[in-house]
Amino acid sequence: MQDALLCYCRAGFEPELAAELTDRAAAAGLAGYARANRGDGFVRFHAEDPQALTQALPWRSLVFARQKLTALADLPGLDPRDRIAPVMAALAGHGRWGELWVEHPDSEAGKPLSGLARSFGNALRPALRKRGFLSEKDNPRLPRLHVCLLDGDHLLLARGDPGDSAPWPLGIPRLRLNPGAPSRSALKLEEALLTLLTPRERDTLLKPGMRAADLGAAPGGWSWVLARHHIHVTAVDNGPVQQALLDSGLVTHRREDGFRWTPERTLDWMVCDMVEQPRRVAVRMGEWFGNEWCRHAVFNLKLPMKKRWQEVRTCLELFAEAAGGPLDVRARQLYHDREEITVFASGT
Repeated sequence: MQDALLCYCRAGFEPELAAELTDRAAAAGLAGYARANRGDGFVRFHAEDPQALTQALPWRSLVFARQKLTALADLPGLDPRDRIAPVMAALAGHGRWGELWVEHPDSEAGKPLSGLARSFGNALRPALRKRGFLSEKDNPRLPRLHVCLLDGDHLLLARGDPGDSAPWPLGIPRLRLNPGAPSRSALKLEEALLTLLTPRERDTLLKPGMRAADLGAAPGGWSWVLARHHIHVTAVDNGPVQQALLDSGLVTHRREDGFRWTPERTLDWMVCDMVEQPRRVAVRMGEWFGNEWCRHAVFNLKLPMKKRWQEVRTCLELFAEAAGGPLDVRARQLYHDREEITVFASGT
């Protein structure tokens, strides 16, 4: 089990994550194979050299993985009256941990285990500290211990590197929809800015007074997020935009086709969440960079029902070709995404 990565994903997208890990490992010259079942909410990827694998596949580079961990042990057939003793035995010799997260897959089978995860964590945490396995206070400089409950008598143990893993349990940032948001789509952009940008990038790339375009803006969820950063937004859509946004003085509505509209000068940001063929969107987004119409962008690519990892690769290649220059590109299927991925691109 210690030769494997353990990656969480959206339930139903295990084949896509398995295909991504397999392709990326092969591209790095590393042999390995994936074990995945549709609907489980996680994938295990076994490799001959797990250390080289985790270095070749940093968490921030993965599209379909919400979380990336190094598997330590698979403990099936546990006695529900004493799950702690087998965990202690499995952790012997693995050093000290800075934090404990007891989780369950974000799946139909995993969600009913949330109560057990809380109670088991409350029992396990003091036991680990008594044995010296866990620091008295959370220590982000030490590796993080993940306990993933698959059933009442079955759990996985895994190691999380604080510098190369999601900083949220299950890899899911917990966001709440602001009552003033025009639509739930605002959560997608909020999560994208939180997940795809580093804290320093959010400070430097989202400054008051910047200018942006929101293509396919109606009813204005993404424009609303940018306006909350005091960024001036041109909302481009033939449909209506929330009046409160227009009253803010930060959002201007242009009733035009988002695929045809172009800015008069280079903008700091362009965002786009249009329901269109992903390849068409990818090419158009690349043209924005190729023509220097924007410096940074966040856009969504709606995926087909089959061969979704292959479609992601093709779209990112088309985007890079249309952009024509070096860009920093990060893509991920976010918690608030459905049959889509979100891409951040920056020319600086």
